[in-house]
Amino acid sequence: MTEPMTTSPGDAPDPGTGFTLPLEAADIMRILPHRYPFLLVDRIVELEPGKRAVGIKSVTANEPQFTGHFPGRPIMPGVLMVEALAQTAGVAVLTLDAYRGKLGLFAGIDEVRFRRLVQPGDQLRLEVTVEKLRGMFGRVAAVARVDDEVVVEGKLSIIIPRDQSLSVGLDGG
Repeated sequence: MTEPMTTSPGDAPDPGTGFTLPLEAADIMRILPHRYPFLLVDRIVELEPGKRAVGIKSVTANEPQFTGHFPGRPIMPGVLMVEALAQTAGVAVLTLDAYRGKLGLFAGIDEVRFRRLVQPGDQLRLEVTVEKLRGMFGRVAAVARVDDEVVVEGKLSIIIPRDQSLSVGLDGG
């Protein structure tokens, strides 16, 4: 069983994973194809490839969605919180050797519940646990918190199509 990555910034890469925590935006972009303004994970602070990941999203007032959602009362759209959880799940799965450089896609969003509004100044802690990962299909339990309060939780299903490979840099591409 792989132990969680608990290295400090600047430490040598974990020999079991090749990654050094925390993963910053540049590291995440080597794993995921997302770019500004749609990269919604600022940092990965815990990682067990194929098992779990914990990401951080700092919600700031200058993000483009807040110009229209809602003027005078900025609220982070729920779909973007779910997307941030999915991107964290992508890091958990796509750091496995078998899936590096692949593109993960949503296959389902189930049992999602929104518990609290998220506003600029909040910091989302994005926690995903892989419940199932076989072949090209995966399912994760996902929860986002602000401080210790759950703001959204649910189950996300992903598919990693065999015929859709995307080079995003981890393999030198």
